[in-house]
Amino acid sequence: MTAKLTLGPVLFNWSPEYLRDFYYRIADEAPVDSVYLGEVVCAKRAPFFEPHLHEVAGRLRRAGKEVVLSTLALVMNEQDSAAVRRVANEQASWLVEANDISCVNLIEGRPHVIGPFVNVYNERTLRYLVERGAVRVSLPAELPASSLAVLAGSAEVELEVQVFGRLPLAISARCYHARSHGLTKDGCRFVCAEDTDGMEVFTLDGEPFLAVNGTQTMSSTYCNLLAQLDALRDAGIGAFRLWPHRLDMVRVATIFREVLDRRVAIDQAMAALTELTAGARFSNGFYFAKEGLTLVSEAGG
Repeated sequence: MTAKLTLGPVLFNWSPEYLRDFYYRIADEAPVDSVYLGEVVCAKRAPFFEPHLHEVAGRLRRAGKEVVLSTLALVMNEQDSAAVRRVANEQASWLVEANDISCVNLIEGRPHVIGPFVNVYNERTLRYLVERGAVRVSLPAELPASSLAVLAGSAEVELEVQVFGRLPLAISARCYHARSHGLTKDGCRFVCAEDTDGMEVFTLDGEPFLAVNGTQTMSSTYCNLLAQLDALRDAGIGAFRLWPHRLDMVRVATIFREVLDRRVAIDQAMAALTELTAGARFSNGFYFAKEGLTLVSEAGG
């Protein structure tokens, strides 16, 4: 089975010009098979990048990348519903990723992707979604290796696992990012753009705890399953998702691709990734059925 490397949608509020150029470089240089585009966190952000969306998607496609249009993870009002419907209407031209179960109703019967924000924890849920047209299911980050293996053993479609980057843990109707600046959600002034990789949240003792990205709560640590890629492949996982961050994502993708292709030793790849993400703390606890923020060695240390 050929392993696919995918790049998830940018979850942060980056400027449209930076985002456009980021995807141009991904198209030209990154060894990824699929690229997810679209606003997942906040519908208010979406209009800024929309003028570039089809141009970027076309360039990615011409570079041989599969393009998937992602939808919002939380639908609360008519503005959100309209945003999801706009993406769903693109179904004829592009593969769509449903990140809320309401979107599944709009694209049912047509090939689509189920995103990691839809809770797929057992075989029956997986089967239900596949029967409605899902051709790939991106599994929730908190599933341990044992659960991943069970789902992969019963799956009739490609399963995707998140293997790098801050993990999306929860999404809220309220915007803590705005609240932390004394602003309301409706009058947020898009302050989330000031924290291009999320805003760190600390405990009272000053320990990093979580990260906030608009209405989204994320892990403070960066998920890193580089050393578990072979085991995931052996279990039947076919696609591996990288979450974009403000660092050299082409180099990140290259490191993961080299490991998937077994062209570089894990120790060498890990050293390169550690140097590239200087200052980031890695974690893989969920995979080992432990606290998500922990980093466990293959030896169990």
